[in-house]
Amino acid sequence: MGEYARLQRRLMLATLIVSLAAALVALVRFDVLVARSLLVGSCAGLLYLRLLARSVARLGGGSRQVGRFQLVVPMLLIVAAAKLPQLELLPAFIGFLLYKPALILQTVIDA
Repeated sequence: MGEYARLQRRLMLATLIVSLAAALVALVRFDVLVARSLLVGSCAGLLYLRLLARSVARLGGGSRQVGRFQLVVPMLLIVAAAKLPQLELLPAFIGFLLYKPALILQTVIDA
């Protein structure tokens, strides 16, 4: 279980680094609104990844399936981006998906 906890920390750190780099690029290339939306989406992605990791960690115990509570995170992000004028939908959703390149990066590093 200790190695799984280390993997979780590395994935969270890789996601944070990829998110900050993408936000800086968005700030330089686009504007503050896009960068802020990207960061909000990235935070939602980090929360999603954390909830998913916690759900997967419980699989070894009495639970036999992954929880569905983490699916609320992307739905709330989409609703918030659609309702709030301070967020743009597409950059927020792209920010949410930034945990995926971090997963690929971590896989390449481990190989």
